[in-house]
Amino acid sequence: MPQIIGQICFNVTDIERSIDFWANVMGIPLQSRTEIPGVLEAVHQAPEGGSRIQLAQWLEREGPIDMGTSMWKIYVNTSDVQALFEKAVAYGCAVDMEPTRLDRWPVTVAFVKDPDGYILELIEYHEGMPVGVPDPKASTRS
Repeated sequence: MPQIIGQICFNVTDIERSIDFWANVMGIPLQSRTEIPGVLEAVHQAPEGGSRIQLAQWLEREGPIDMGTSMWKIYVNTSDVQALFEKAVAYGCAVDMEPTRLDRWPVTVAFVKDPDGYILELIEYHEGMPVGVPDPKASTRS
């Protein structure tokens, strides 16, 4: 029985800011929102598929997200890493690495931090996508 990662949930400090960032900067549309006792939630997913990102703001918690050491980065596949990088920088994202073509792999990558400090690896593949990863270059979105 094959398994896939369906959804990953991240804590955020401001649900509205995070919804705006993921929808309007990263270009991953909001699919749904809900509120359960003590938590505001929103789910984003690209029309082409791939894993969903769930954002959760705990109403009783204040202050920055404790990143700990369990998670390193979130990959965001794109057909134009330079344009997405520039959009993220214009939004105010901190830059960890400008777009760089890697010699070891057929990709160009850039690293930025989202509004809560999560590291995002923006990645553009030059020789097709890995098996099972939707190809943003084949997008039917206009």
